[in-house]
Amino acid sequence: MNAYAKPERNGAADAPFYLPQGDEVAVFEAAAANDLPVLLKGPTGCGKTRFVAHMAARLGRPLYTVACHDDLSAADLIGRYLLKGGETVWTDGPLTRAVREGAICYLDEVVEARKDVTVVLHPLTDDRRILPIDRTGEEIEAAPGFMLVASYNPGYQNILKTLKPSTRQRFVAMEFDFPEPRREAEIVARESGLDRDRTLGLVRLAGKIRGLKGQDLEEGVSTRLVVYAASLVARGMSLDRAIEAAMIEPLTDDAEVKRGLRDLAAAIFG
Repeated sequence: MNAYAKPERNGAADAPFYLPQGDEVAVFEAAAANDLPVLLKGPTGCGKTRFVAHMAARLGRPLYTVACHDDLSAADLIGRYLLKGGETVWTDGPLTRAVREGAICYLDEVVEARKDVTVVLHPLTDDRRILPIDRTGEEIEAAPGFMLVASYNPGYQNILKTLKPSTRQRFVAMEFDFPEPRREAEIVARESGLDRDRTLGLVRLAGKIRGLKGQDLEEGVSTRLVVYAASLVARGMSLDRAIEAAMIEPLTDDAEVKRGLRDLAAAIFG
C-alpha cells in the first residue's frame, strides 16, 4: 500500500488469520483502550503486518498502512498541495486522514523513512495527541480511536538507521519472532492449504536457514516465504522446485550459498 492508498476496513468476523504467540493481542487491546502508541520489533516476515491488520479488524477500526522507504518524507504522511482542475488543493496524507478519522496508522519499517518523519510523530505519541500542519496552519487533535503503530527490524538496521531512545520511549513496545515450529506449521498449513504433516518439513528447513543469518545470509527465510513454498506444493509443484523458487532464490544471488541451501534441503528431505 502506498502513502495515498485507501484504508482497509474489516470486522472481527473477517479479520485476517493470525495465530497468537503469546499475550500480544491483550497488550495491543490495552494500548488501544488507553490511546497508547505501539512499536513492534522483529525480523522481516514474522507476522507483524498481519498482526496489525488482524487487530484493526478485531477492533473495528480503519487501517492506513504505509510501507516506509528512504524517500518517504513527512510531507508524504501529512499531505501536500496538489494541482487539480487548474486549482491548487490541499490533500491529506495517510497520517492526517487517520488522525481526523480515528483510524490506525501503521508505519511499516519506520526507520527506513527520512529523519523528519519521527519529528512529526512526537506530538502524536504523548498526551497532546495533536498533529501540527505547518503548511495549512492547522493543529489537528486526534479523533477518538486514532492509534499510531510502527514496526522495524532491529537485527537488520545499522547504526545510521535506528530509532533514537527518545522516540522509542514514546511507545509501548512488543518483541516479535518466528513462531515455534509446530505453531508455524499450523500457520503455514492454514495459509497454503497444504496438509500440516508436509508443512513440518518446510518449517524445519526454514529453521535451519534462519540459523545461517549473519553468516552466509543477511536475512533468514520468512514465514511468508514458507507459505509461498507450501502453496506451490499444494498446487502440484514438486517439493524441490517449490523450495528453489520460494526459499532459496529469494534469499541470495550467490551461487555457492545457493548450493549450500540445496544441500541443506536434501539433508532434511532425503
